[in-house]
Amino acid sequence: MKPGTVYGVGLGPGDQDLLSVRADRLLRGAKHVAFFRKAGRPGQARRIVNGMLPDTAIEFPMEYPVTTEIPLSDPRYNEVLSAFYSACTAHVQSLAEDGQDVVVLCEGDPFFYGSFMHLYTRLKDNVPVEVVPAITGMSGAWTATGAPITWGDDILTILMGTLDEDTLAARMADADALVIMKIGRNIDKVRRALKTAGKFEQAYLIEFATMPNQQVQRLAEADGKVTPYFSIIVVHGQGRRP
Repeated sequence: MKPGTVYGVGLGPGDQDLLSVRADRLLRGAKHVAFFRKAGRPGQARRIVNGMLPDTAIEFPMEYPVTTEIPLSDPRYNEVLSAFYSACTAHVQSLAEDGQDVVVLCEGDPFFYGSFMHLYTRLKDNVPVEVVPAITGMSGAWTATGAPITWGDDILTILMGTLDEDTLAARMADADALVIMKIGRNIDKVRRALKTAGKFEQAYLIEFATMPNQQVQRLAEADGKVTPYFSIIVVHGQGRRP
C-alpha cells in the first residue's frame, strides 16, 4: 500500500486571511487533522482554523503532558515530553502507513520554534512528510507596530523569554533589533533584562498579533500586566537608511 503523507501546515500568526493558498487547500480537504493543545483547552492552532475543516474530518488533539509544571532544567521535563512526542508520532505514522494523509496544524511556521519539529524528526525517515511554510508570529507582531523592524545593516536577534536573565541582558545589549518570544510568566525577568541592556523604553508589547483582539503598546506602559504566553516583544532597529 502506498503510504499517505503527513503535512505540517503553517497557520501563520492567527488571521485566516494570512494563510497560504496551499495551506487553505489542504485544510479544506483534510481527512485527518492533528494539533497540539494544553489539556482542557481548545488549542490556539485549532481555533485559528474554525470553520475551515470539513465536517467529516477526524481530529486528533495532542495534549501536552506538562507545560510549566516541571522546570526546564529538570531532566524529567525532557523525559516526559520525549515520551509524549513519540506516542503522538506513533499514531500519526500508523495513519500514514495505512495510506491516510494527515494534516498537522502548526501555529506560525512549522520550522520556527514549533512542536511539529519534534514529530518531523521522528517521521521523516519512515513516511512521506511535507512542510507548508507560513508567515511567522513575529512578522505579524512587528507589522502590527506600524514600523520596520530592521534597517540597512541592522542585526536582528530572536530570544526566548525562558532564557536566564543574564543571558537575556547580554544578548539584548549586543542586538540592533530584538524579538522576544515565549514571555508569559517570564515577563518580569524580561523587563529587568531590557532595562539592564538599556532597551526598555524602546520596547513594544504585542498581544494576539493579527487577531481581532490584537493589542499593541509600549512595554513601559504595560508594567504589572500579565501577558499571554504567545505575546511578543519587539525593539526596532535604527540602522542605516538613505
